[in-house]
Amino acid sequence: MSGMAGGTRKRVFGVVKTVLLFALLAVYMVPFFLVIVNAFKSNGAILRSPLALMDPNGVTFENFEKAFERMNFLRAFLNSVMVTVVSVALIVLLSSMTAWLFVRFNWRINKIFFAAMIAAMIVPFQVIMIPLVSIYGGTLNLLGNPFILMAMNVGFGVSMAVFIYHGFIRGGIPLSLEEAATLDGCSRVQTFFRVVFPLMKPTTATIVVLDVLWVWNDYLLPSLVIGNNRDAYTLPLSTYSFYGTYQVDYGAIMAALCLTALPVIILYLFLQKQIISGVISGAVKA
Repeated sequence: MSGMAGGTRKRVFGVVKTVLLFALLAVYMVPFFLVIVNAFKSNGAILRSPLALMDPNGVTFENFEKAFERMNFLRAFLNSVMVTVVSVALIVLLSSMTAWLFVRFNWRINKIFFAAMIAAMIVPFQVIMIPLVSIYGGTLNLLGNPFILMAMNVGFGVSMAVFIYHGFIRGGIPLSLEEAATLDGCSRVQTFFRVVFPLMKPTTATIVVLDVLWVWNDYLLPSLVIGNNRDAYTLPLSTYSFYGTYQVDYGAIMAALCLTALPVIILYLFLQKQIISGVISGAVKA
């Protein structure tokens, strides 16, 4: 009887936990759902009843047309693609090579640099925001350049990527594989790119997704670096064009947010199977 009672309590606890998790998921998803719903409503309908599921006058695609034109969507999209692809590619390349160097070469300076990178991960961006703008803007006069934005993205993103790669290489790639490649005549560069890097595919997929989400959706750093150079605006910066002094076009904003989020959602759907395995095999083993 005690075993049956314990099994019943366990099943009840599982059901309650599942219901609570679904309730939390629903609460979390409500804002995203409202953004999608309101993107197909007129601005007046949004102001009158933002929680309504339908516009009384029917579904409208005018918001998406307006967003596409006023955002200069194609230019902003290409700018976002360029900044994101270059930044993430450099983060993956530099951090994977750095992590491999830290793991395989037991130098004291490697330990110092690795500790410095870990410490840098806990420093909030807001702490260095003003000095960053002062130095690059006032002293060096380098702001307004998307290449400076890419360099800063790499600088801010490498530490976490090195941390994840470091754990995966140390716990998931046997040294014997690299020694065998060396005996077969591979140089260190060939060993890394032909043996080590292909084995880090799950971790690389995780870092790509995390960094793409960050770089693509980032507003604060591009707003500080790009400034008033509208030709270099990324998609998040372009959405600000719908905010006027006395009026806000909520329908166009919702449509713009949908257009901005769609590419990273598609990327996530393609790489979602490798995200969890990459995080576990990298960060946990570190």
